[in-house]
Amino acid sequence: MIWHDLRDSNDPELDVLAERFHLHPLHVEDCRHRGQRAKVEEGAGYIFVVLKPVHVADSGELYVTDLDLFLGRDYLITVQEGECPAVRTSLDQLRAASDHSRPDQLFYRVADGVVDAYAPVLDWFNETIDRIEDTVLEKPSPVTLQSIFESKRGLVELRRHLGNMRDVASHLQRLETELIQRDLWPFLRDVYDHLARNMDTVEMQRDLLSGAMDVYLSSVANRTNQVMKVLTVLGTVALPSIVISGIYGMNTKGLPWINSPYGSEIAFGLMLVATLGLLIVLKKFDWF
Repeated sequence: MIWHDLRDSNDPELDVLAERFHLHPLHVEDCRHRGQRAKVEEGAGYIFVVLKPVHVADSGELYVTDLDLFLGRDYLITVQEGECPAVRTSLDQLRAASDHSRPDQLFYRVADGVVDAYAPVLDWFNETIDRIEDTVLEKPSPVTLQSIFESKRGLVELRRHLGNMRDVASHLQRLETELIQRDLWPFLRDVYDHLARNMDTVEMQRDLLSGAMDVYLSSVANRTNQVMKVLTVLGTVALPSIVISGIYGMNTKGLPWINSPYGSEIAFGLMLVATLGLLIVLKKFDWF
């Protein structure tokens, strides 16, 4: 069994291998054009599979790359488009322990390594959602809202690729070919189960983000209500003083204590008594 591991899709060796193993030109073209959908196609004496490794960069951005595989009777060709550290580590470990007697066994282990690389991504989303939930309860802000939207976009993209990967695993189980022996079918079903479980996790995380969005909106609405309540209380408390000062500010005769030498003190006393009385009433109605 020969394993050709190409780290650059533009490597001229790919053309040599294509001529040697009679690879279809469209499959070679797919290797050199990123952004392919995860899929399985049968060629002349080989199976062409596109897998979608995913990793999260230090900046928190989700990156999706392509890993193309050509599985033949006595060979396996892997072509990596883009850099995914987890998958690269898995491939290096497989190469260091290259004791595989059959190419379909190596094919399964490569696919299993790609699926295992989804676990750290899901863990990162779990930690991000936990942090968002704490923030929306303690101190909601527009930055928190932006984090919710970015996480939801990332989960939507991750779910799309997981769905395609699950279809690939399902297709491989139903594929009638001598290139994949029957003893590997249980292992392929295990890969399918892992992908299905990952999709369930993504759905749960999306629900948690929707809940965090509802909590954020409720927190913002509550803060707005508190602000309006404070402004209402302040305006209500100031109302008696405004009324009394307005009455005694009119140029009319006959008002009580208008000619008294203690008129100002009496007016201020009335304002104070009215304000204290209103505060007692508001406190009784539990406004503050």
